Amino acid sequence: MNISQAAKLTGVSAKMIRYYESIHLIKESVRTLSGYRTYNENDLHVLRMIKKSRSLGFSLDQIYELLSLWQDPSRASANVKAIAQAHVDDLNKRISELTEMRDILAQLAQACTGDHRPECPIIQNLATPQQLTNVNN
Repeated sequence: MNISQAAKLTGVSAKMIRYYESIHLIKESVRTLSGYRTYNENDLHVLRMIKKSRSLGFSLDQIYELLSLWQDPSRASANVKAIAQAHVDDLNKRISELTEMRDILAQLAQACTGDHRPECPIIQNLATPQQLTNVNN
């Protein structure tokens, strides 16, 4: 099948398929005599795996490692688990950072009267050279 059919069946755009090929995340596609890319069922399976991995937030480097492990029948599942666990740890850190940002912004918004006067704790806090802090600190 051609690239547009592969894109439709996998949910990965033709542009991204070409990009994944250019960075060697997927193998170079077979070409017809006229130069068109062609894909088989295994290629579609790899593209679906990449799409699902991206939807879970894995980086391209992590996906490359996961694909390498998937294609290695002698892989240790511990290696796969280590990649997944590192990603979970990173997500937990990002969640914590986002939660802290949300809480600070919510407190700043609550402290702002939102009227016609120029005084605004949001602007005051953002203009302060230190890190963002809770209004109560």
